[in-house]
Amino acid sequence: MKHTFRIFWSWLCKNLRRQFFTGFLVVVPIGATILILVWIFTTIDNILQPLIQFIFGRPVPGIGFGITIVLIYLVGVVAGNIGGKRLIRYGESLLAKVPVVRPLYRSIKEIVNSFSSSDKTGFIQTVLVEFPRKGIWTIGFITNESRAGTGETQLNIFIPTSPNPTSGFLQIVRQEEVIRTDIPVDDALKMVVSAGKVSPKGITERLSAKIK
Repeated sequence: MKHTFRIFWSWLCKNLRRQFFTGFLVVVPIGATILILVWIFTTIDNILQPLIQFIFGRPVPGIGFGITIVLIYLVGVVAGNIGGKRLIRYGESLLAKVPVVRPLYRSIKEIVNSFSSSDKTGFIQTVLVEFPRKGIWTIGFITNESRAGTGETQLNIFIPTSPNPTSGFLQIVRQEEVIRTDIPVDDALKMVVSAGKVSPKGITERLSAKIK
């Protein structure tokens, strides 16, 4: 009985720790973004409200919010131009010289880039990888590609657990060790989430053909 309770308690602690960490990764970027936006709203509002009150005789609610939206839009327009990109790179180089700001800025930028990719999931491509041992093929997703010192292409592969794809395993493998597929990421995720019960049309045949 004690042994069973100990196993259950160990499983519960691991599960709570894993789920808490997953929630933490979701909440922190969102919370940081909200806090930064609120700070910008408040700062602009505090700067402009005295001037607005002097001109119109009364404060105008929401002026900070409106100006911030316009500024963000203008930054997006500027960032889309060659000159704007150079200016942004110059600004980033200045931030990189500040010891305290540098790691924080890089972390936030990496998080934003991961969620602003063309694919809403952040996955580049669906692949098949032998996991957890040779001869057993598992669905995985490429999250990044890099070149090793030997010149070989290495892939960061996220292998989701089923039916909860928010947890999984990260494998760094050579390009030759995976099979790339043309299966859309969304279709592959449907199969993972349903534990194979929902199989988009033709996905099983296409995966089998790749393995052969």
